[in-house]
This record gives sequence, structure tokens and C-alpha cells, in this order.
Amino acid sequence: MVTKILMPRLSLAMKEGTVISWFKKEGDMVKKGESLVEVLSEKATYEVEAPASGVLRKILAPEGTNVPVAGTLGIIAAPDEELPEIEAAVAPRIEAEEAVTVPETKPVERVEERVIASPAAKRLAREHDIDLTQVRGTGPEGRIVEEDVRSLIEKVKVTPRVREVIPLTGIKKTAAERVSLSTRTAPQSTITMEVDMSNTVKLREKIQVSYTDMLVKAAAKALAEHPIINSTLENEKIKIFADVNVGVAVATERGLIVPVMYNANGKTLKEIASVLKELVEKAKQGKLTKEELTGGTFTITNLGMYGVDVFTPIVNPPETAILGVGRVVKRPVVVDGQIVVKPVMQLSLTFDHRVVDGAPAAQFLQKIKNFLENPNASLA
Repeated sequence: MVTKILMPRLSLAMKEGTVISWFKKEGDMVKKGESLVEVLSEKATYEVEAPASGVLRKILAPEGTNVPVAGTLGIIAAPDEELPEIEAAVAPRIEAEEAVTVPETKPVERVEERVIASPAAKRLAREHDIDLTQVRGTGPEGRIVEEDVRSLIEKVKVTPRVREVIPLTGIKKTAAERVSLSTRTAPQSTITMEVDMSNTVKLREKIQVSYTDMLVKAAAKALAEHPIINSTLENEKIKIFADVNVGVAVATERGLIVPVMYNANGKTLKEIASVLKELVEKAKQGKLTKEELTGGTFTITNLGMYGVDVFTPIVNPPETAILGVGRVVKRPVVVDGQIVVKPVMQLSLTFDHRVVDGAPAAQFLQKIKNFLENPNASLA
């Protein structure tokens, strides 16, 4: 029986994936359930298992190929089974124009383009290593004159030199697409709030957890009390999630990855710390599973370790809100008319204004603030 190996959908927003490597070659025997091909999407690699046993008769998507969701990567069949004509479903790359079919032609000898230029223009071009075929002539019948070359030299002077070109592919391409989708489709607003971290700092030192662990706990509890934040807008309907699944943005060498902690509101602070440590480690190694990258209902992104105080995060679609976290820093504050020094932190909540208004968003952020300022009763 002929079985197609398809590009899986790893999230609602996924449109395509990239083939990283094949573990088998054409003609190899494969068993159902064994890892067959590694693909990259949604900021992490994922191993696609063989959907059936048989022979890997055809690889339609070589390594490095971008393939749309449900596109055919390869074919498994019996050794002598006749194969149907199946084309590789390569992700389209033409956006601004319609694809044009170019008939096959025989190679032709390249004829060097003749350039008409004045002696002064040629001399100046040689001195400055200018390709005269790139100069637009303004003289009679398109003749290149000295002034044309000087104009190009002046233009080059003010053009920054390029040190390196980095292709926008893989994780970076996925992140760019998601950010673009978020800003195009959702009117977003951001509010900020300062938190007195005095008690949280003491508790953290006592029980040896990270600030991010405590923020996940505080956010999860606040989401349970303010369910409108834990929602999505789909087909003109607001869907409030029953589960509280908190994603935490992790910076890796390959880009930003957001692993998801399921049912965070049902976990103790110690459990959150343990799970998050494992997720972060797997994210940095590129070993997160499909389940660990999908299903998030709310995201936290922390830039405090980079000395950032306040920033404006962008909502991670299809979620409704994201929490940005700044550094914990000691500042003078007024308490009961007296100036004292306290550790404070800035929180930034960006939310989809189609779903949430400013008042409920502020109430939600205030709830997180209250949890962090009184952690012994709310987080421990």
C-alpha cells in the first residue's frame, strides 16, 4: 500500500516547515513509528515518524526544502509496488508576481555587453573600480560621461557597506511571520505597572527559585481569576480557554522559542520551577516536542537579565495577551512620606484591544502585582 509522508501541522499558525535531515535514504526499509525525517518549524525541530512500514521508495522534499503543511515529504510502499505520480509540494516563494513557466532552452553563449563611454568616464571608472555596465549614461545616445560616473561614486559613498547577509529562514522566518501577523490583525495596547519586589526577593532567596518561576505562578493564578485574558478571538467569537497554559519565551542561538507549561495554575511553585528548568534546557538544545510548543494560552517574556526596565512585547497569536518583565532594581521610593530604597520591577502587559478593554487589563495586571508584593500568602 502506498503511504504518503506528510508535513505535520505543529500549531494553528504554522503554514510550512523546513526539512532538516532524512534519517533514511531511498530504498531503505522503515518501520511504522520510527523517526524518519527531521523538520524545523515553530522555532524548534521535530522528528516525523514513519506512518507505515515498508520501503522508503521516494524522497520528494530534499534537505533544506520548505514544504507547506500537509505537503508530501516522501512515499513509503512495497518494494515492487507501482507508485503514483506525486509532485513535491514545495512552499511557494513568489509573492508579488504570478509564477511564469519558462520553456526549456539550450544554453547560449553569453555576449559581452558593449559600453559606450567617454575616455574621461572610463579613466574615472578604473580609478574607483566602477563597473560601467552599472552606470546609466546621460550623454548623446546613452553615452556615459564623466559626470555619470561621479554621480555613482557619490551614491556609493553614502551607502553603508554590508558586512554579512543572514537569510531569513527557519526559526527567524517563523518568528518574523508571527510578529507580522500579530501586528497586522490585532490592535494592541500596552500598560505598565511598578511592583515592589521586597517580599518576593526574600522568598526567592529562601526557597531558591527564579523570578520567572514566580511570575508564571502569579500569572497563572491571575488568569484563573480573570479568564477573559485567557482567551482567543476566532471567527468573530471570543473563546475563553478552560486550561491555563503559560508559554515562556526563551532566547536560543537559533532564535526565540516559546515552550508551554500546561495547567500552570494547578502546579505548585516548586513544580513550576522543575518543569520550567527542563523546558528551557530542551529549548536550548532544540529538543522540544510538538506538544511542548503548542497549546499556549498566555505568554511571559522576561528581558530583565539584559538590564531592560520597560519594553513593549507583541502578542503571540492566537493568544490575547503577553506579559513583559523588566529587571529587579533598587530605586528610591516614597513610603509613608519617607524616601526609602526598595527593589522594584516594571511589568508591561500588551493585549488585543478587540477582546480586552483597558480596565479589565489593568485589573489583571494589578492582580499579578498584588501576588508578587504578598508572595508568602499567594505564591508559596
